[in-house]
Amino acid sequence: MVEQIDKPMKNHTNEIANNSVSISWSTDWRDYYDLCKPKVVALIIFTAIVGMLLAVPGLPDLAAFIYGILGIGLASASAAAINQIVDQKVDADMQRTQQRPIPQGNLSNRHALIFAFAIGIVAMLILVFLVNILTAVLTFLSLIGYAVIYTMFLKRATPQNIVIGGAAGAAPPVLGWTAMTGTIDPNSLWLFLIIFAWTPPHFWALAIHRRDEYAKVDIPMLPVTHGIDFTRLHVLLYTIILIIVTIFPYLVQMTGLFYLLAALILDSIFLFYVLKLQRSLKDGIAMKTFGFSILYLMLLFAVLLIDHYIPYSS
Repeated sequence: MVEQIDKPMKNHTNEIANNSVSISWSTDWRDYYDLCKPKVVALIIFTAIVGMLLAVPGLPDLAAFIYGILGIGLASASAAAINQIVDQKVDADMQRTQQRPIPQGNLSNRHALIFAFAIGIVAMLILVFLVNILTAVLTFLSLIGYAVIYTMFLKRATPQNIVIGGAAGAAPPVLGWTAMTGTIDPNSLWLFLIIFAWTPPHFWALAIHRRDEYAKVDIPMLPVTHGIDFTRLHVLLYTIILIIVTIFPYLVQMTGLFYLLAALILDSIFLFYVLKLQRSLKDGIAMKTFGFSILYLMLLFAVLLIDHYIPYSS
């Protein structure tokens, strides 16, 4: 009788212990996952995939496609992790970033650094040996551009940080294109310019909403150094530049009429949000503009892809 009671108790204790281990591993996995800024990296990978598919007339080489995604994705995740390591004190003081794994104490600097460098090295090995050298070099330069030049220097040095640093964030479609062809095609640079022009109005809309937080941590974002009205004007100016840039793929016969019409519709909606932002900051318009800007870029690149494959688009 004692043995019968003792056996279930032991089984119950073992079950609890196993569950504790499972929860611990699950938590660790989620912390490393969050360290990579998965939503940002997902958008980067998507734009890189579009670059890959636009680079070839039909379907791409499957091996180069998969390895290209892995290499570019892991490199982006490595840069995101390094960004969080460098910015951990700032992240701890900002409401938007307080829940990140390092400020929460879920990951040590040592573990985060080992992880960031490990996936970065794996990314480079994949790109060098399984894709091509040019893609590896360009991806490495993008990683350094974001994780080192932007995060460590530009972000704290100038209110134009996001404009200059935006070059690293605009590189993925070029990287994807290069992964398929081994060359830098002029058409891929239009994709670069679209993201480059999109970045300032996208991020400055967020910076307007979070102006007080950036001021608190001494990050010289444009709304902090030059005021909200000045920033709103520059959001409008860069949006106009963006609209002009989005028309050029059609003008150079890279895309067809379907893309042009869809791009103009998306441009009009984006401009509508930006013009509302010029008039007032009520009803959370800054965050609504920021939120739509993300949807805008996703839809614009999806349209590029659809246009590439529909037979009547050119």
